[in-house]
Amino acid sequence: MDSLYIEDTDDWLGCPTPLETCRHQLRMYENEFEALTLKLERALENVQGLVRDNDALTLERSSLRVELIEAKAEAAEANSRASNIEILSNWELMAKNRHISELNAQILALQGKSVFQKSPDPTPMD
Repeated sequence: MDSLYIEDTDDWLGCPTPLETCRHQLRMYENEFEALTLKLERALENVQGLVRDNDALTLERSSLRVELIEAKAEAAEANSRASNIEILSNWELMAKNRHISELNAQILALQGKSVFQKSPDPTPMD
């Protein structure tokens, strides 16, 4: 392109000089740097808050795990005690039934009845 068709605008009023353009660009970079620094500081504060929250949750989780282990141990112990009580009560019931059978046999023997005699059905069927 011919140099006659290119305008030289350096001396026009209101047009910034190359130095002014560089200064303006530098100010824009400084403002952007400041904004990014503020965002970074906020992000770091957020991360620190999340780390604190995570630490607190980790402690709570650990204490809840300990409580759960203790509760499971208590439940197992209670289940064991319940099983022992059930077994003992079954043995006691069997012993009482045996004692009742023996007393019934003695009563029948004192009445002169046969112990092995079949008793009549209380509800006859029609």
